[in-house]
Amino acid sequence: MIRDTLKDNGWLSDWIVYEERMIRRFLDEASKPAKNPSYQPQFMYEISSKYLSLALRKYSRGDSIDELQQYFPPLLAAWEEAERLGKDVWTEQQQYTRHAWKVNLDHYIVCFWLVGLALALNVPEDQWQRLVTLVDNEGEDALLDRVIATRQPGRRIGAVLCHPKPYQRLLDAVLATPEKQPKLLLTFVDKWYSELNRSPRKGLSDDTAVYERPYWYKSHELEGGYFGYWCIEAVAAVKAFGLDDSLCLGHPNYPGDLLRPDGATTHPRPPAQEDIPSPSVASRGEDVLEPPVGLFTRWFGRHKPRK
Repeated sequence: MIRDTLKDNGWLSDWIVYEERMIRRFLDEASKPAKNPSYQPQFMYEISSKYLSLALRKYSRGDSIDELQQYFPPLLAAWEEAERLGKDVWTEQQQYTRHAWKVNLDHYIVCFWLVGLALALNVPEDQWQRLVTLVDNEGEDALLDRVIATRQPGRRIGAVLCHPKPYQRLLDAVLATPEKQPKLLLTFVDKWYSELNRSPRKGLSDDTAVYERPYWYKSHELEGGYFGYWCIEAVAAVKAFGLDDSLCLGHPNYPGDLLRPDGATTHPRPPAQEDIPSPSVASRGEDVLEPPVGLFTRWFGRHKPRK
């Protein structure tokens, strides 16, 4: 059964077909000598981000939870290759703005999502170790470090939150007494999306997030950038700390099925969506539409398929 409430099955299926097609095409291009070596690290990041958006679209469509784990190995491999290539391309400042959680909200969220998915899906230890190496930033955040430390004993915990809005609410839930945790967790999930719509800060410094809301915010209004608005951060905390998520089940932003792969869906049946048009990507050919916005597009601009 479809889990998403904003797009219908046909729309999601069309874009899943498109994403799979583009991944195959990008992998084929990546296997050839690079025409622009300076762009190759970014290109590999785009491949990694496509595996993530593909997995999230499949969750939105209602696919089996067990199927999602297959995307971790190629996602990690593409990310690792991007990091390897980037050492010779990115300046020290570019390395900082790409990786530091406190200045890169997109990167912080994606790291949180991947950690949450890895915990929920119980990825093998070798994949977990590779992910933690890529996530890095040990000791930078009071919340995400705590989550990682539940499977990575000895990890240094950050003293402050990189992004108090909205994540202070989740940290409060984690640190609360058990009887208070369910309601606090629901409050975080309920406020999560709206509080990510943060106002740009004035007087930017090196420690200020360059972008104040995620690249995917309001992506449901775009032609193809949407993969679902899923608060995987809450799932990460529930899995890591054993929080009671019963009040969150059925919330349109809470992906509770990730923690119940063999049980009945936690998502209510969505309302009829006949008024939502499908882009019919599968029938229009792979070059009709641009690929959806990638993970690090903000830093180097939108990638267009190379001819």
